[in-house]
Amino acid sequence: MMNRSSEAEDTHCSVSVNADIDMVVKEEIEVHEEPVLIQDVELSVKQEWESNQCDKSYPPSSFLKIHKIIHTGKTPYQCNQCNKAFSQKIHLITHQLTHTGVKPFHCNTCNKTFSLKCNLISHQRSHSGEKPYQCNRCDKDFSLKGNLTKHQRTHTGVKPYQCNECYKTFSLKCNLISHQWSHSGEKPHQCNQCDKSFSLKSHLTKHLHTHTGERPHQCNKCNKTFSLKCNLTTHKRTHTGEKPYQCNQCDKAFSQKSDFTKHQRTHTGIKPFHCNTCNKTFSLKCNLISHQRSHSGEKPYQCNRCDKAFSLKSNLTTHKRTHTGEKPYQYNQCDKAFSQKSNFTKHQRIHTGEGPYQCI
Repeated sequence: MMNRSSEAEDTHCSVSVNADIDMVVKEEIEVHEEPVLIQDVELSVKQEWESNQCDKSYPPSSFLKIHKIIHTGKTPYQCNQCNKAFSQKIHLITHQLTHTGVKPFHCNTCNKTFSLKCNLISHQRSHSGEKPYQCNRCDKDFSLKGNLTKHQRTHTGVKPYQCNECYKTFSLKCNLISHQWSHSGEKPHQCNQCDKSFSLKSHLTKHLHTHTGERPHQCNKCNKTFSLKCNLTTHKRTHTGEKPYQCNQCDKAFSQKSDFTKHQRTHTGIKPFHCNTCNKTFSLKCNLISHQRSHSGEKPYQCNRCDKAFSLKSNLTTHKRTHTGEKPYQYNQCDKAFSQKSNFTKHQRIHTGEGPYQCI
């Protein structure tokens, strides 16, 4: 065995792993939040070896060599059934299970099976309710370590994943991958019941519910059901009044992240949605879509009582009141009511004496 001075010169370390192993390393060693299983390694002396590119340390040099591959970017382990390659053998073995379909780990509560033991352990927490990973900055806890790591970035603001085309950064790798498809136009997730395809798997999942009508998530206060768990979570805030998304530039708070994001643009003036016909920009995507119909002439909202169609849903809603006679805008100082908000606003000025147009 090589001595330490020749193998790991000028190193620094703050984390160590003991090497009490004979022939096979039976426990996983965590490397950058990924499990590493090293087989057929004969260890006779307990030693510690250090990486000079990060703060991790490992038992004798075989471990260190495997760890160092992460920093080189090399992927020597290639799948013989597809073109994917990996830096560590255990990751190749894990990947190959996607081809074989073998799922040797079995949940004794619901009979669900898993290809990896770690996935079984994580799944079992859905039965037990165990959440062993707690945030040290707030009172939230998680059943998965990966979810804790993602959550902690909401405190630190760390965005380690960068797009190499526009340099936009993301806190989650999945968001980077999804963003990159906006450059390539790739939509790899296709519906097997119609011809629609999606860049995000989550969008395909949402779409599939339009075919099945399934709404498996139920509110325990009003029994309303939802196709997506995130929609149930948002709905529950209508009961609790919780508004977790607070603007740091004013005192407004929001129950939905999307509303919070839209509001922030009123401060920043950012208009990220761009018309490719006339170059007009918009702060909201829905406004861009509505505007594009002024170019295309599309009128997707059709009245079911007459042959009129509209480019905006709000205009269809207003039109329907000509059939129903509904007048939802009522003034509280007289008995007049109006079907359109604009007419209601004009009428208010009769009472207030307000003149909207001032001579300059």
